[in-house]
Amino acid sequence: MLTVAVTGATGAQGGATARALLAAGHRVRALTRHPHAPAAQDLRTLGADVRRAAFDDRASLDAALAGADALFAVTTPFGTDTATEVRQGRTLVDAAAAARLGHVVLTSAAHADRATGVPHYDSKHQVEQYLRACGVPWTVIAPAAFMDNYTGGWTLSGLRDGVFGWPMPAGRPFALIPAADIGAFAALALARRAEFTGRRIDIASDTLTPEQIAAALTAATGRPVRHHEVALDHVRTRSADLAAMFAYFSTTGLDVDTAALRRAHPEIAWHSFTDWAAAQDWPALLDTPQTEGTPA
Repeated sequence: MLTVAVTGATGAQGGATARALLAAGHRVRALTRHPHAPAAQDLRTLGADVRRAAFDDRASLDAALAGADALFAVTTPFGTDTATEVRQGRTLVDAAAAARLGHVVLTSAAHADRATGVPHYDSKHQVEQYLRACGVPWTVIAPAAFMDNYTGGWTLSGLRDGVFGWPMPAGRPFALIPAADIGAFAALALARRAEFTGRRIDIASDTLTPEQIAAALTAATGRPVRHHEVALDHVRTRSADLAAMFAYFSTTGLDVDTAALRRAHPEIAWHSFTDWAAAQDWPALLDTPQTEGTPA
């Protein structure tokens, strides 16, 4: 049984990792800036030790990591900027090194190590490089695009009108993964430190084209859904970073060998997009008004 500190525990990746670790019988310290939030209370109910910690409060990180065996680390530029993500990521890595943790599993982004020119991929790669140099045993898992994003923001707003608005050509293959599979893989890497230490692994559960995604959403929602290719110029008016990401997806492409992952790690559920979509409560989602967001 491990004691694992999990950052971003009330978010998608951290929350999924915390739940997977708890289900496997490990002790979880759920680190969050908002220990009284409903998501934090849900983790307490499952048995997590919820602690307040913030990336810009080194003392809180030191206290939260003291005596832990390992760390699941997630950073983000959204809500701040890429420079802040790098600075906070380095602070977190420094705290892990000072605590002499036995293993750090960092979640990054698929292809972030390939000089994509996407700002938030580049910032994640800088954190990866800092982690590799810190002397702590490390693993980097690098998820593809999140299926879970399709239940909110830009995508959900479009689905209410029967449109899957996505800034990619209809036939361009696109790698996807749900947060649950990220959490399961992170928990596996943490439990099998010897097998995963020193490895960087791009992970995805399925690969579909936008046209195929629209067809799967049609089946799952019970409503006709057609793909509409959103212009990159429109995305650029909202976020140059995301426009660069979708330009990369549409040209070089985000490819991950999902078949090889399934063979190598059959203990992971590896949800197909069809299975994931079928499990969502689309009537509640589609009938609830929501402010339009930006595709991510």
